[in-house]
Amino acid sequence: MKAKFLIPLVLFIALTVLLGIGLGLNPKEVPSPLVGKPAPRLSLPALDDPERIVTTEEFLGKPWLLNVWATWCVSCRAEHHLLVELSKHTNVPIVGLDYKDEADAAKQWLRQLGNPYVVTAFDEQGRIAIDWGVYGTPETYVIDKDGIIRYKQIGPIDAKALQEKILPLIKQLQEEAA
Repeated sequence: MKAKFLIPLVLFIALTVLLGIGLGLNPKEVPSPLVGKPAPRLSLPALDDPERIVTTEEFLGKPWLLNVWATWCVSCRAEHHLLVELSKHTNVPIVGLDYKDEADAAKQWLRQLGNPYVVTAFDEQGRIAIDWGVYGTPETYVIDKDGIIRYKQIGPIDAKALQEKILPLIKQLQEEAA
């Protein structure tokens, strides 16, 4: 008879412990299966010149960043000024991946807010973003000189992530590439 009451109590305690652990996790820290692996192939038209095809191969030999963004993304607007500053103060190429967007709106957005990208690939249908494991926008990937993804930032880059994670990694990768 005691076991009849003890089993639900033990199950309740176990579920409470699991719930407590789950609530303590950071939902932005979703491990990417692509980190440590070669970056998926990028082959898309450039936003400002649809005749030009942007590929991952053109960035081999140096570290670079891929930033997935869209004009309809509020968080993309929040991080954009940091990308503009990063492009002014470092020599790391930042490649934009305009995701499920309208080309004219994207061009106007970059004119108004500044363009931190050496080139922007236009993924109107979002097909390439699927290969990259994009959950949503914004997302930023740090890729080494050999085309290996070394870090993935899910959500907007903030000053803390930039100073503590992205810039030190870029510096390390640039030293390794030299």
